[in-house]
Amino acid sequence: MGGGEYFLGVARSLSGKCWRLRACDDRAALALAQRLGVPEIVGRVLSSRNVGLDEAEDFLNPTLKRLLPDPAHLKGMDVACERLAGAVMRGERIAIYGDYDVDGATSAALLMRYLSALGACPQVYIPDRLREGYGPNRESLLGLREDKVSLVVMVDCGVTAHAPLKAAAEAGLDVIVVDHHKAEPLLPEAVAVINPNRLDEDSPHRQMAAVGLTFLLVVGLNRTLSGAGWFADRAKPNPMDWLDLVALGTICDVAPLTGVNRMLAAQGLKVMGRRANPGIKALADISGITEPPGSYHAGFILGPRINAAGRIGDSSLGARLLYSNDEREVKDIARRLDELNSRRRDIEADVLDQATEQGKEQEKTGAPLILVVGEGWHPGVIGIVAGRLKDRFNRPACVVAIDKKTGAGSGRSVPGVDLGAAIIAAHQVGLLIKGGGHAMAAGFTVDIDRLEEFRSFLSGRVADGIAEAEFVPGLCLDAALTTAGASLELAAALEQVGPFGLGNPEPKFVIPRVRLASVAVAGDNHLRCVLIGEDGARLEAIAFRCLDTELGVALRQHDGAPFHVAGRLQINAWQGRSKAQLIIDDAAPAW
Repeated sequence: MGGGEYFLGVARSLSGKCWRLRACDDRAALALAQRLGVPEIVGRVLSSRNVGLDEAEDFLNPTLKRLLPDPAHLKGMDVACERLAGAVMRGERIAIYGDYDVDGATSAALLMRYLSALGACPQVYIPDRLREGYGPNRESLLGLREDKVSLVVMVDCGVTAHAPLKAAAEAGLDVIVVDHHKAEPLLPEAVAVINPNRLDEDSPHRQMAAVGLTFLLVVGLNRTLSGAGWFADRAKPNPMDWLDLVALGTICDVAPLTGVNRMLAAQGLKVMGRRANPGIKALADISGITEPPGSYHAGFILGPRINAAGRIGDSSLGARLLYSNDEREVKDIARRLDELNSRRRDIEADVLDQATEQGKEQEKTGAPLILVVGEGWHPGVIGIVAGRLKDRFNRPACVVAIDKKTGAGSGRSVPGVDLGAAIIAAHQVGLLIKGGGHAMAAGFTVDIDRLEEFRSFLSGRVADGIAEAEFVPGLCLDAALTTAGASLELAAALEQVGPFGLGNPEPKFVIPRVRLASVAVAGDNHLRCVLIGEDGARLEAIAFRCLDTELGVALRQHDGAPFHVAGRLQINAWQGRSKAQLIIDDAAPAW
């Protein structure tokens, strides 16, 4: 491959990446900028994310009125709303059965808050990750039936749980499934299955997280109860009050932040900024969040702490934090979650070290898939470790924690490789005890005697998807800027393009041929820099968690030679003053 295909000729940066310029239609970019009254570079960013003139206004100003789909367009929704409405009006005992991750916790909390506002007294059941594993199980469902529960609403799980749901039906327990994971041709026995990824579903909203679907269920149920006259002498809840939960779950489940997901995240972050949810407020306080929350705060500060409970602690803590109104309780839970997250980091680091060594050996063979195995690895961190391996080796990665004769596995994929479909296929041919997921993430349980057969099957399934992929990771860049052009005004204009995440990555720019006026260590592992561009203008910058990396060493040992510096332009607000700041992601010598 010729160097001309690399942006600024960078085939291998200080972070080991090749640089590429994101494709963009220049005429469309200019038209967008003129139509919206934004800088041309913002038009370029929008164009490169396939935002056309017709949807540009909705992209920058997403509203529920224009973008929220009718809940009834989903198969099973009307039946689910009628059954739930009947249960509420008859005073039946309702249980909410959720997954232990953030999407499951927010889904359960949203439905709990809504049903409680109606005067119902639902109970929430979150299975223990280590003792019960992922998804519903027969024993827990029969236990709920013994507690006189007549209706269970499953959120973020259940679409492949055929045996447990069959047992529930035989025991006289009605079940509604609200899930977004890939479905099999045969749906489980349930009153209703709401899932945009049903094989017979034609919904355009296949990328919604479970909490977004739960929000649609709440909106639909509100409408059904209203039509039945339930609110004639009762206060009618406003589902919009709980959009903070929807944003948190959508962002943390790494759902693409486009279309309806983008709208829910954008509006939900505004609600989150009001700090009306006691649990979110307590967790934000203990995490040191003082500024208005964005997708970074949700995905990288709040989310990991909530997930820590399901990974290595009490799986119910996350949901309890989010639906409790007891200030003392939520403060205690927030403290416990913060402590669990610190423990999780230590456990994760140990497993990652061991897994990386195995991954290096597999990389040498050119394997299309990294699959590492370890005894004694904590199953609560294997998903995070799989994500780290995927990022490091730029190919799908699976991590298996062995316990006696079975292994609990978690996988993460790269764009273009549908790992969930491969895992489901492996389950269908009998290579897995259970398994499921979606394109970018999957989970499974495997008998260790079938492990190598499973590895071979999975490698064959993913090989075609990555045949054309480069194993050298790439950094996609939106444009080149001058230091003078990296202004506070541009940073403010770029904020309108957020919230950022999968499907709408935060724009990254290169400032070519800068020199470092100063470099100083900040905190334990960060570097603060002042950049001087060829135009003579100065720009403050910071590189996070880089002190002992190749990037950090090069920045500290600079000898006055110029660098191309790549990063994200943001607003740094401090003590009432705001200025532009570059978050350095990478750099390369400017030969």
